[in-house]
Amino acid sequence: MGCPGVAEAAAIGVPHPKWDERPLLLVVRDPGSTIGEGEIRDFLAGQMAKWWMPDAIEFVAELPHTASGKLSKKDLRDLYRDYRFADAEAMVGRD
Repeated sequence: MGCPGVAEAAAIGVPHPKWDERPLLLVVRDPGSTIGEGEIRDFLAGQMAKWWMPDAIEFVAELPHTASGKLSKKDLRDLYRDYRFADAEAMVGRD
């Protein structure tokens, strides 16, 4: 959330055929921002372990919230339950 150009973000676990689950980062850009995946990855690189990095970053117009204003992880998991990482199937069977 401290990344310049990012208004709001949420990470959720998405099923992965090799690792059971991997993180998907959903990002709402600040108005007028053109921040891309590379800039977000660069920002996160110094703040978390390599294996915690999201496997994918998706830019969305908005994120669902509960009545109290908190991010609704339940709704996000429901919305993205069928999400598949682009290269996930190729990783099956590799060490």
